[in-house]
Amino acid sequence: MSPPRTRTPPDISADPFQEWTSPAPRTRIRLLGGEFEFASDSPELRRIVDWAYANLPRHKLSAAVPRFRIRLTLAPRERTRRRGEAPRIEMLSGANLLGATTSASDFVALSAAQQTGLIVVSRGMLRFRYHVRYELIEFAVFTLATRAQRLVPLHAACVGRDGRGLLLMGASGAGKSTACLHCLLGGLDFLAEDSVFVAPDSMLATGVSNFLHVRRDALRFVPDSCAALIRRSPIIRRRSGVQKFEIDLRGPEFRLAPRPLKIVGVVFMRRAAAGNRPLVAPLGRAELLARLQASQPYAANQTGWTMFSKRIASTPAFELRRGDHPTEAVEALKDLLAASTARKSRTRAKR
Repeated sequence: MSPPRTRTPPDISADPFQEWTSPAPRTRIRLLGGEFEFASDSPELRRIVDWAYANLPRHKLSAAVPRFRIRLTLAPRERTRRRGEAPRIEMLSGANLLGATTSASDFVALSAAQQTGLIVVSRGMLRFRYHVRYELIEFAVFTLATRAQRLVPLHAACVGRDGRGLLLMGASGAGKSTACLHCLLGGLDFLAEDSVFVAPDSMLATGVSNFLHVRRDALRFVPDSCAALIRRSPIIRRRSGVQKFEIDLRGPEFRLAPRPLKIVGVVFMRRAAAGNRPLVAPLGRAELLARLQASQPYAANQTGWTMFSKRIASTPAFELRRGDHPTEAVEALKDLLAASTARKSRTRAKR
């Protein structure tokens, strides 16, 4: 049980971990099948949360929606110290977690059992909003949602139609983001660009469909009106040094998956041109499982992987090579979704 609140801060001996803090403003957002409550005294951190997660589709994976609490706080201000003196350690708390930090520290502390998290951001790091969102807040959200709901976390993209989705997998540079962009322009639903979370018992997939990241050279394939929209988007720089446009997808121009997508196919994308070979080639069960194991080393060590592997083994799988234009890939993906719908109809007719 949390200690009682008081408006008068007690002395350090009575409150060594700074637990008697005033209630902070809270924001509740449905994410990844869960209800997340973000609390912070910092307007800057609250704005980053809204920038990341406001106005997204409210996905629900099961009847019981898990609840998560994340406290975001700025590290204490640097205190004047004597020459040669070690940085001062300040105690802090939040979301039933206790900790200590210096003014220059940035860290995330999570309790999967309590479904809570504490994020501490230094004032220097606050200048890099993208990294605060991507490396601290997103890490906390993804990890808590995955552990609490036993989801399988995949490095993949996902697009679909009418509640049915295709997983898009491939090495960096294989064209997943470009394909997703053209799928959006072609009227398909967008679920996620880089991280997809699958419930292995139902094969329902969810993700965070806030942004899409594309390189500048991808603009040569899009209509002028879309290219102009992308050029107005901010440019982010990955730790690797790669720069990409960060397109906010929460406008009327794009269609986000309104609910989790049922996975009905897996597509491995390759940079190699099709040439004389078919653009799309089917893969056998053994090849599918081998490629999954090789491309998803983190997911393969999670508790839900065994069930996921059994379920995905009966799912059609394909290799998609690069065509002359990304729209060829979009038409191929539409055909795969249409074939899945036809198979479902035939199955129902036989019953």
